Amino acid sequence: MRHSRLPALAALLASALVLTACATSPDDSGTASGASVTIEHAFGETTITGTPENVVTLGWGSADAAIALGVVPVAMPFQSYGGDDDGVLPWVREALEEQGAEIPTVLPDSSEEPPYEDIAKADPDVILAVYSGITEEQYELLSAIAPTVAYPGEAWSTPWRDVVSIVGEALGKSEEAEQVLAGIDEELAAAAAANPEFAGKSIAAVWDVAGTFYVYKDADPRVEFLFDLGFTNPASVDELANGDATFYYTLSYEQLDKLESDVVLSYSDTQAEADAFVSSSHGLSIPAVASGNVATAVGTSFIASVSPPTALSLTWGLDDLVSALEKAVS
Repeated sequence: MRHSRLPALAALLASALVLTACATSPDDSGTASGASVTIEHAFGETTITGTPENVVTLGWGSADAAIALGVVPVAMPFQSYGGDDDGVLPWVREALEEQGAEIPTVLPDSSEEPPYEDIAKADPDVILAVYSGITEEQYELLSAIAPTVAYPGEAWSTPWRDVVSIVGEALGKSEEAEQVLAGIDEELAAAAAANPEFAGKSIAAVWDVAGTFYVYKDADPRVEFLFDLGFTNPASVDELANGDATFYYTLSYEQLDKLESDVVLSYSDTQAEADAFVSSSHGLSIPAVASGNVATAVGTSFIASVSPPTALSLTWGLDDLVSALEKAVS
């Protein structure tokens, strides 16, 4: 593993470490003594000793998983998409209210660099970035503050179930994580059983926004859980794929007629955008759209809840998504 430091970030980290030292005495680490667990990830492995009490989460889904397991983070990321003015997602706020817990510190909105100083002020025992895009340099800087768990494979591609399992392992709550997943699987199985018409139908998840058309690959968690409802991945999604990213690719409007599937699931921030897509010439060039077999997920909170889903959000948005899919398949 490399141990280089970006000069500008090194100065920032030095300041953060001073804050950490001031917040934690040598005899009070904030982490309970006990067994340790070692978790492998994209940048090596991280050992966590005892049961973490002060948990900081980064990226997407780790805060939700922790809360679902009964652990309220001391700090979590600001969620600008789908969140309220405080950067808190509606299902997170509801879950915390149900638990009688206060909203934790919401870290500053930061898209390029983690807010190291604010993270250090939270005095974490562990930093969970299981579904995130942190780089190796950022991982090393975070690890100097507290043990940090990164994603297991590619950035922004951790399956939603794995997010729950890994967070559970890091927090010493693997059995509870299995119970959370079992409960969600029961709801998914019930939705699939209530809609046998979904079984075997191929579905393409897409987004037409600002002149760019996105197609989501089957490795993306937002697509993965559609398969739990009975849908399958259309051959055209794989055949048209390029190297844009690990979980999506873009298509020119001239190629949309080649995107063949039984159903299209389209995401749109507003109803006006959704209506514009299904009535546009390029949208209508997609066979499933032309035949009326298109479902739309409209609204930032709804979209955020199912793309990709989390331990808390999947069931929060499931009924509305199933309703939209029912209309598209019928």
